[in-house]
Amino acid sequence: MPAKKEKVVAESRYIHGFHAVAAKLRHDPEAVLEIFIDAKRADARAKDLIARAELAEVKLHPIDGPRLDGMAGTHRHQGVVARIDGRQKVLRVEDVLEGLTEPALLLVLDGVTDPHNLGAALRVADGAGAHAVIAPKDRSVGLNATAMKVASGAADTVPYITVTNLARCLRELQDAGIWCVGAAGETDKDLYSIDQRGPLAWVLGAEGDGLRRLTRETCDELAKIPMYGSVESLNVSVASGICLFEARRQRALPR
Repeated sequence: MPAKKEKVVAESRYIHGFHAVAAKLRHDPEAVLEIFIDAKRADARAKDLIARAELAEVKLHPIDGPRLDGMAGTHRHQGVVARIDGRQKVLRVEDVLEGLTEPALLLVLDGVTDPHNLGAALRVADGAGAHAVIAPKDRSVGLNATAMKVASGAADTVPYITVTNLARCLRELQDAGIWCVGAAGETDKDLYSIDQRGPLAWVLGAEGDGLRRLTRETCDELAKIPMYGSVESLNVSVASGICLFEARRQRALPR
């Protein structure tokens, strides 16, 4: 296998699984430092990944399964692990909003500390065509390896923006003409009664705790997801999907 270019960075981390590694190669190949792949894999999926890596001039290391297990720890690696630039790109909300050709659709997560929930929410946001996911720097899990793997590549397709002060960020969104709707069970209004065709940010809290008081008070309005069974709340990623796809449904209706 031909030698690939060396990339040296001060901080790096690992991502695991074909979806996460292939998506990183597609959307941010310069951030991929090297790839470790199971030497026994010769299936089409592995060949496609190898071809992508060679095209991006990323160094490939065929290694044995036990070594991959050691690198991945408790994560399921599917036979591939990549070491990537661990420095997260600094994104701003205004960078995302600039140049949009349709009304903004944003997902704001308040207090989501489970990486599986964050990864699933990113995947939902990608599926619904959300333009960004916003979360506070504190009380948030961040994009660790587990979140990125669960996201199945969505962590590299949906901008993930962290902010120092979430309430201030919501006010800035409002100043930019974006209607901020908080998902809360204690209101009488449901999400189907809200006009979601204009610029919109759905604001959701973690299952159980919900939105923090200041976050709730800063939202323009609150809406609930009607619950018809015995459970009182939904996982935040499920709730995100319901809210975002309702916005998409309304936007597809004839005016």
